This record gives sequence, C-alpha cells and structure tokens, in this order.
Amino acid sequence: MQQIAVKTDFPRTVREIENTWIPMPDGTRLAARIWLPEDAEADPVPAILEYLPYRKRDGTVERDHLTHPYFAGHGYAGVRVDMRGTGDSEGVCLGEYLLQEQDDALAVIEWLATQPWCSGKVGMIGISWGGFNGLQIAARQPEALAAVITLCSTDDRYADDIHFMGGAMLTDKLAWGATAFAIANTPPDPAIVGARWRDMWKERLDNNGLWFLDWVRHQRRDAFYRHGSICEDYSAVKVPVYAVGGYADGYTNPIFRMMSNLSCPRKALVGPWAHKYPHFATPGPRIGFLQECLRWWDQHLKGIETGIMNEPMIRAWMQEPSAPSPVSTERPGRWISAASWPVPEATELVLHISETGLGDTTGPFTLACPENAGLAAQTWCMYGAGPDGPLDQNREAGRMRFFETAPLEKDLEIFGFPMVHTRVASTSSQANLAGVLSLVAPDGTATLVSFGVLNLTHRNSHSDPNTLPIGEPVDATLQLNVIGQRVPAGYKLRLALSQAYWPIIYPSPTKAVLTLTDARLVLPIHDPAQVGPALAEFGPPESATPLQTEVLREGSEHRTLKLDYPTGLETYTRYDDTGEVTHLHTGLTLHYENEDRFEIHPDDPNSARLTCRWIKRYSRDDWMAEVDASVSMQALPDIWRISATLTATDADGLVITRDWNEEIPRDHV
Repeated sequence: MQQIAVKTDFPRTVREIENTWIPMPDGTRLAARIWLPEDAEADPVPAILEYLPYRKRDGTVERDHLTHPYFAGHGYAGVRVDMRGTGDSEGVCLGEYLLQEQDDALAVIEWLATQPWCSGKVGMIGISWGGFNGLQIAARQPEALAAVITLCSTDDRYADDIHFMGGAMLTDKLAWGATAFAIANTPPDPAIVGARWRDMWKERLDNNGLWFLDWVRHQRRDAFYRHGSICEDYSAVKVPVYAVGGYADGYTNPIFRMMSNLSCPRKALVGPWAHKYPHFATPGPRIGFLQECLRWWDQHLKGIETGIMNEPMIRAWMQEPSAPSPVSTERPGRWISAASWPVPEATELVLHISETGLGDTTGPFTLACPENAGLAAQTWCMYGAGPDGPLDQNREAGRMRFFETAPLEKDLEIFGFPMVHTRVASTSSQANLAGVLSLVAPDGTATLVSFGVLNLTHRNSHSDPNTLPIGEPVDATLQLNVIGQRVPAGYKLRLALSQAYWPIIYPSPTKAVLTLTDARLVLPIHDPAQVGPALAEFGPPESATPLQTEVLREGSEHRTLKLDYPTGLETYTRYDDTGEVTHLHTGLTLHYENEDRFEIHPDDPNSARLTCRWIKRYSRDDWMAEVDASVSMQALPDIWRISATLTATDADGLVITRDWNEEIPRDHV
C-alpha cells in the first residue's frame, strides 16, 4: 500500500485557531476549528468548509490534521464546524439533514464570507454526511458558495442511503442508527466549553433522542426522504460539483446519476476505494487527492485556469480480477474516462438465464433459498478499516442459486450498471430478489464484483408500493451496483440469485418461493479501443503532518460466525475495540467499542434480529465521560420490534439512563 507523503513546507505559513464561535440567528453558537495562512488578513483567501456532527475535537481529528492544514498552506482557510448539538457546539440535534441543519450552514457560510481573512468565496467539502449536506446546501444557493466537492454521498436519500436498497430495508439502517445514537449523545469537551459541559451534555441526553425510530416509521419514499434529496430538483444546484467515490463504497451509484442529471459544471472520480478520502483509502491505489482538490478549488474559488474542466467528465478505475479476500489493500487496474453519462457509444451484452446457466437459452426456474443466503457478502458500505469485504462466493453454494457462462473466449470489460430483467411469480405477497455478479477464475475461486437487491412490492415505485399477486407473474428489473471490471478470457461470469440476502437486508415477513421466467442479465460493455484523450497521472498521496498520538492499549477486532446446533440459530458478530489512545495536542484519551450481532435461523425469516452496541469513553486527568448505547430490532411478521438503552456516566457516577421499546407496523417491507 502506497504511503502518504507528509508535507511540511507550504507556499504559505499556516496558523491555527483551535476554537472559535460562529453565532447563529437564534443566538446558538457553533464551534469551529480553522487553519489559515498566517497573513490571510493582509491577503484574504477563500474558505473551505467541512460541516459535520462527528466531533472536530476527536471524531474526525485524524483526517482533519491531514487535510485542512494542507489546504491552508496552499492559500485557503480550512474550516471544520461541529453541527448544532454535536461536538462542542451548543443546542440540540434532532436528526439528520434537517432544515435547521441547512439554515445553520447558510449562516456559517455568510459568517465565513465576511471575515477579514476571507476573500468572500466559500467551497464545501465532505464525505458521507458532509457530502450529503454539501449538495443540499448548494441547492439552497447561498451567494458566497462557489463550488462543492462531495464524496460518498447521494442525490436520493431513499434510493441510495443506509436506509433502503431497491426498497428492501438494509441492516445498515440499524447499524448506522445505533452509531448516530451514540455520537449524538456524547458530551462537549470541558477544555472548550468550560464548566457548563455537563449541562450541555444533559441537554443532549434529554433531547437528541433516538432518530432511528423516525427512520423505521417511514418505509416508503415519502416527504421524509424527499427532503434533502437534490434529485427532486437537480436544476437548483448551480455551482460546480465534483462527485467522488469508490466501488467498495455504498454510495457510488448516485455519482453516475448526478453526471446524467445535473446541469451545473460537474465532474466525477470513481476509484476502487471504500468509504474514505482517496489519499488514504483502501483498497488502493491511493492518489494525490488533495492536489486534485487544489486544482478544483483554484479553478472555481480563485479563478485560476487549471485545465480541470477541459478533461473528460468522468474518470473511473477499470478493475482487473483479484482474489476474494475480506481485507483488500489493492485492486489492480487502470484509469479510463467518459465524456458524458450514459456513454453514447456503449453496447450491451445480453445473457439469458436458465437452468443451464447464462447463455443463449431461457427457461423457468425457482428460488427457494434459505434465509441466511448472503453470509459471504461484503458489508453494504465497506470502510476499508477491517475485514468487511466479501469472501469466496463459492461459500454461497446451497444458499444461492448459481448461473454461469462457459469460460469466456475473449476479454470483456463491464462499465456501468448490470441489470437483471425478468418476470417473477411469488408464493408470498411481499418478497425480495437479490443478485450477485461474480468472476470465477480458472482455479474455481469466485470474486464478487457487484450486487443488488429489489423489494418486489417496490418494482414500480418506492413511493406507492404494490403487493404481489400470489402466483401471478409480474415484470421486475433488478439493478446491480455500478462497476468497472475487466473479465479476461478463460474466466466465467456467475450470477447468483436468491430471495434473501442476510445480513445485508432484513428478510421478507414470510418465506417466499419465486418462479422466474424470461430472465436475462444485461451487461454494459466498455470498448477498450475507445481510449479517449490522454489523462495526466495523479500525483502521489500527500497530506499535512498527521495527528500525534500515544497508544496506551492496542485494540482488536474480529468477525465470527456461530452455529447453535440444537436450535439451528446462526449468529454473525462484528466486534471492534479501538484500544486506548491519547491525542497529544489536547491530552484527551479515547476508547470506543462496537459490537453488531446478527441472528437468524435459515428456515425462519421472523428469527432475524440485529443488536448494535456502542461504548464511547473520553477522559483527561480527573475528568471522564462515557456513553453506553444499544439498539435492537427484530423482524416479526407484521411489525418491527425495537428496543434501545442509553446509559451515560461521568467521574461522579450515573448521569442518565433511558429505555425505548416500540413496535412499528411493517409497510410493504
């Protein structure tokens, strides 16, 4: 894995404002950390805002140290702001992507633009939540906002987010819901807010709530998800947008949708990466992403012609085959480009699906797979920080149905969205359909390259789902995730299908048997002869000086699968312990633990239960604060049964303990 080159000699000397307060119109103050050139008041610079709930003091501090001082050294102000009710900021936070969040961002941008060290131009950068709100705030059109870099984000909060995939409920809804629950209830740092820290913490514990309940109450694409989805009006985004992501991430599909539908100046960069910034992401190759950002910022915030807008709209990684591994550090391949999306000259390969495999013939077949189909899958959104990648897909034998081509006689390159078109009849009024595309190497190993799921009641609409007519065929289209993949001659393509995909999605209320007819896999084909213009190589990964830490206790992680032989219950567990680490610049010592426990019986969809627990502990000298948060959800025939607990303690003992217990009706999911 390519190491990051640390830069300390920049064109402009950097100074840091450890914390400053940005006033909101209602009097609430948001906490900001700012890096900027030492002489910025004499020679003002554009500001680059990253606006998050993830705690600038400790949650994102490692990557902040790599990124924002680097921007400052090249003539920008790197600004990291804690959202209302999070980190060191005042107030409460009642959910994600709320109107209040956007209104606060508008006030932050206006404040930045009027500072004596700011040129009046502001850019926004962010990954995940920060990528989401960069797009959402661009649609609000604040005068000073001049450009956005959005990473691992979405234009549609229903279609592509942690909540649903193809209308099927992702288990990540709960995994992330528990994570957000824990983060939202952590305290501010007394070193920043002083003696009032405990009162501020108590206000959060009493009011921030369990957002996950709202997420489960909304199971179709209603106003809850339309809010904050820029696809509702792409034309509202006027400023230039650079959309960045990776195939191992959960948010890559929207990048291509935005390239097709946005009308503003726009570019896309898609690598092999997981949910991380590309200068330190895995799987590699890592790139000089901060240099690429500077080209974007110089062009749109300083008016310097960098040539970036003369290059093809899309630059994407065409992967070469690699062995299956839950931990992937590098994906071999090459960069390709596209001037627009969809690619006008692209062709398709149609492979019919039948009992005999993938080829020229079609015929009916049934799916009656166990509820634990999918246990060799990757996580829905890989983070590249542990064993979250897919296993050899041969482990799905007996759990999913395999359909294969003969060994290919010539090389093939796939670039775009693989699609499965079929007619399907179900024995149940609600059922899911899952598909996995794999490469089968000459030695027989099978590597997952793309997957997708479809809630068949959502086959025509996520807003107005329809129950399945029992036993009657209906048309359905299953979209797999976008991919760029070369398939060499001698390899086979495999499509695996099932009506379950645990632990990626929750199962249907009842066990369904599906009969598929007229089924075909359609692959978008890339012509390597269409090479396009020559592309300059990316520079090597660079950063500013990393955060200095002291490791007091090493962490650990594991992924285990346990079978209870008497009951047949399977328990898949993901556990991570960060150990104990002290940040030397603040003296703050951190310790996090996270366990996600997935339970299911292969024959019983109503046995599916996920429990997620987080422990977050902060300490310095004689000060300590700890949050212990747990959320559980079971999928029963007609309801989602949810329970949660929250316990907060400090050096004096118990601060608060709360419990939630709720049953929410299932709505076509």
